[in-house]
Amino acid sequence: MLRIFRHGIAGEFSSLRTYWYKGVALARWRFIGAVALPVALLALGLTATVFYALHAAARQADLVSAKRQSQEAQLALDDALDELAQSQTGVAIWSPLLRELYKPRPNWDWIDINAGTWLNYVFAHDVDILLSPRDIPVYMMQEGVRLASPHHAAAIYTRAAAPLIDVLRERTQRAANRHERLPGQPLANHATVRTSPSAIHATSTVAVNDRPAAVSVMRIIPDGSDGDAPPGPAPLLLSVRYLDRSFVQQLASVQLLAGARATVGRLSGEEHGAALIGEDGKPVGMLAWRPDRPGQAVWKAMVPTAAAVLAGLLATVAALLTGVGRLMRKDAASLDQLRVAHLELQAKEAQAHRLAYHDTLTGLANRARLATVLDEMLGSGAPEGVSAVLLIDLDRFKQVNDTLGHLGGDHLIRQVAMRLEALVLPGDLVARLGGDEFAVLLGPRIDETAVEAVAGAMVSAIQDPFVVLGANVHIGASIGIACFRDAQGDRTELMRTADIAMYRAKAEGRNGYRFFLADMDESVKLRREIEEDLRAAIVRESELLVYYQPQMDGSGTHVIGVEALLRWQHPRRGWLAPAAFVNVAEESGLIGALTGRVLRDACKVAVAWPDLSVAVNISPVQFRSRTLAAELIAIVRAAGARAQQIELEVTESVLLDNDEVVRATLIALRRAGFRIALDDFGTGYSSLSYLSKFKVDKIKIDRSFIHRLGEAEDAAAIIHAVVRLGHAMGLIVTAEGVETGLQRAFLEQAGCNELQGFLFSEAVPAAALQRLLGRLERVA
Repeated sequence: MLRIFRHGIAGEFSSLRTYWYKGVALARWRFIGAVALPVALLALGLTATVFYALHAAARQADLVSAKRQSQEAQLALDDALDELAQSQTGVAIWSPLLRELYKPRPNWDWIDINAGTWLNYVFAHDVDILLSPRDIPVYMMQEGVRLASPHHAAAIYTRAAAPLIDVLRERTQRAANRHERLPGQPLANHATVRTSPSAIHATSTVAVNDRPAAVSVMRIIPDGSDGDAPPGPAPLLLSVRYLDRSFVQQLASVQLLAGARATVGRLSGEEHGAALIGEDGKPVGMLAWRPDRPGQAVWKAMVPTAAAVLAGLLATVAALLTGVGRLMRKDAASLDQLRVAHLELQAKEAQAHRLAYHDTLTGLANRARLATVLDEMLGSGAPEGVSAVLLIDLDRFKQVNDTLGHLGGDHLIRQVAMRLEALVLPGDLVARLGGDEFAVLLGPRIDETAVEAVAGAMVSAIQDPFVVLGANVHIGASIGIACFRDAQGDRTELMRTADIAMYRAKAEGRNGYRFFLADMDESVKLRREIEEDLRAAIVRESELLVYYQPQMDGSGTHVIGVEALLRWQHPRRGWLAPAAFVNVAEESGLIGALTGRVLRDACKVAVAWPDLSVAVNISPVQFRSRTLAAELIAIVRAAGARAQQIELEVTESVLLDNDEVVRATLIALRRAGFRIALDDFGTGYSSLSYLSKFKVDKIKIDRSFIHRLGEAEDAAAIIHAVVRLGHAMGLIVTAEGVETGLQRAFLEQAGCNELQGFLFSEAVPAAALQRLLGRLERVA
């Protein structure tokens, strides 16, 4: 019995143990199936999703970067082809060269100076070849050296350019590409060609001895001022610029294409490339570079972090799964973990909210945040006092970007942001709208004077020099102010009126602030109408006329030159002086066309009167272009005039930019023979340092000082001081606005070298110059 009892007890315990183990196992499998497995699958799916999203974003960033670099490379190649053809026009459309080539014994030294050396030095041509009407090489300049016997050396270039020569001679036919003007054919769709309509040329990329090159062949024709071309085929100018030299250096330094090279071979495994398409539509080589891979860099930087975060997440999930089994003992620890996870989520939400409403470069509010705050303030009713929006645009910021690069520009933007924030109250808001544009939302102030004080302080703060990458940088700010009461509760109207006021500040000399006034809206509409009418007038040309005012010697008895002054015979507004439309032309990009129109007309006068100088005004805006000197030189050469006869008048604001581009342009113009005159001297901020650094030939005393003679005690002293200063620096001194005999006598006694004004004559059209000059000489 004892044995049976013992066996029964043992069996019962065994059954209980088995039942308990089965229950535990069943609970474990239920826990795994209901909780552990879904959580594990979710974690794995989240991990895969995160890594896929990171990889896709990195890949897309690399694709966008590669596409941008390909576009930049293609734009640079298009520009090189168009610039090559454009540079040829200064030589190929020129009667003196055509006459020289048709002489029995051309003067090759003369052709060196006026064609070969000029194209090599100014436009960096590697090879220039002149072909006779029978396509025989008669002249060749290679890398700045003329070859005595060009026939053999030119063969490789004429063979490579044979398809271009054939289509130009009309021995073959094909459609024109975007960079050329072929005989008897319209321009190609989306043409980028910059040559004049009279130029006939074939331009393309060609492989020369396994070296990719830009090649252009252009007919040599008269410039229109010297009769028609001789009968029969025209001589040709063949120009070559290798793409594997300065061009790829430019791609590397300007377009930032690392390792840029031009090749006819294959690309290496890590290179990207853009095909160089020849005139027959087939590739002749490749532009290759090492692609910028921002996505790959981000991927490499983020993968370890993401892996660590996800590993931590998985570890947390594992800990939670383990802890669920011991839920009764570790519920407090589990709650703590959930609380930490909640806090992390809140922090991430706060970070996302900040990124959505703040500028990443400066940390300021962005446009979206400004709009939200503005709507809240406008919707809360009219507060006591004056609230306003200040719209701020930095002056001369683009020059900093061009000089110091985008890194320097970013440093400057951050410093401007700090200065602006230091000038506002806690209830105000400073926002960056993008680029070099900021907005400041001022909370209620006592009156407009308090708002004006803030704007004035901001202008002064931005005027102070900045230290950027070790260099002192000077900029300014134009501020437009719109008060809430002017917007009638509408945010869009408030920003629009502030924008109008800001542009008025720019138009009135920049580096200042303006409140919005109702009449400004009308002036904006008027400026738009003037711009539209001016574009149409430039196309028609008949409304834009050039008048000439004589410039006399110091005694006022002899005419030594004339100044070209543009007039606009507006069909509705009548005669308009330059002051009515030049600012509009500068802001809309039309000033280059107007200057070209005046200079071409002035060159005709210079040719007709070779003993007179002709002065032409050049806008300060144009000096921001690196090609200004080449453009002006090309116009004068095409007109057959001498640069020594042309006097270019610039204002003091050009010198204030203190820019190497300005300095290099002035040096190039003076080297070409132009004389430089500083107009309106004494009305700006010129100093001896500017006059010594930027070489000029003449200063013109502003008419305001002449008109004050006899009225203001200091006028005579100022004029004497300017004359002595000019003579001490070896400069010619001209007095403008001379209207009376007393003024003339005083200025002659003061030592002025030249006089100009209504006393001698008002400006007259070119057709009346002969009669005017005769009258002035008879009076003398």
